[in-house]
Amino acid sequence: MLKTLLAGLAGASISLGALAQDACKSRGDLDPQYCDENGDLVADTPKDPKKLKTPSTLVFTYTPVEDPAVYEKIFKPFTDHLSQCTGKRVVFFQVQSNAAEIEAMRSGRLHVGGFSTGPTAFAVNIAGAVPFAIKGYEKDFQGYNLIVVVKADSPYQKLSDLKGKKVAHTSPSSNSGHLAPLALFPKEGLSPDKDYKPLFSGKHDQSVLGVASGDYDAAAVASDVFHRMGVRGQIKESDFRVIYRSQKFPTSSFAYAHDLDPKLVDRMLTCFYDYRFPPEMKKAFDGADRFFPINYKTNWAVVREVAAGSGQAFDRKTYEAETKREAEAAAKKKK
Repeated sequence: MLKTLLAGLAGASISLGALAQDACKSRGDLDPQYCDENGDLVADTPKDPKKLKTPSTLVFTYTPVEDPAVYEKIFKPFTDHLSQCTGKRVVFFQVQSNAAEIEAMRSGRLHVGGFSTGPTAFAVNIAGAVPFAIKGYEKDFQGYNLIVVVKADSPYQKLSDLKGKKVAHTSPSSNSGHLAPLALFPKEGLSPDKDYKPLFSGKHDQSVLGVASGDYDAAAVASDVFHRMGVRGQIKESDFRVIYRSQKFPTSSFAYAHDLDPKLVDRMLTCFYDYRFPPEMKKAFDGADRFFPINYKTNWAVVREVAAGSGQAFDRKTYEAETKREAEAAAKKKK
């Protein structure tokens, strides 16, 4: 009887395993709780209707590249529009780090928001984020370059001049602030971690201000953030010199949680795509006037290539390691 029971349990185990396998035929690089059966690299909408969410209040946020309070004010006209358009209350949720934003979506506390370029891929794989737009114009999306800035009166003219110098990166998960330098700088004669030790500032604006104050000799930052700082009067761009500029990358993405009800998603996307930025938003985002539709698989290919070239992977192990490094860097800064 024992043998019969064990055989039955083994059979049941095999059956359950087969059912689990059938339940998700492919997930690619996504965490185990997500599926990607259509191969578009983002989490599929749950098949079980009971797992779909239709929240009465939509929680929205924007990447914590700079002061979150500033962006809450900038996005106020849009969040008011989104509320009227969807018929739902919309609240802006301020986040202090990329990790906090990703965790908020993974845990179901964030429904839609903007993610920085590098963290977008972590949000896709770990939090089930589905990118659908980038700030843009009538015919194209808005991009940015990785730039390296130094003081205008400094002696540094090219990347190889920075060997042994104090070079600021932003955070371990940032594309332009860390991953792209790891992949692109070596071919220019400068190898991070070998020719210099990256100093994590936490944010792009802090890197730029650190160069201005003399805390850093140079900083790897996103060109759009640097330009916005100039427009807002935080810096004078003429006080700096750009000694390196990369190819174009997509700017921060806007993504929704994969388990939102498709009907709500369709309505929400229409609200995004039909919206035209008022003057203050256009000014804040370098003239972009709309949310331009994008495809994560296609538009983020260059970002994934840079990650691969820098020896990084957008998986949970890498995410947890980089989140730990980000937290340690923040803790040291407070001391």
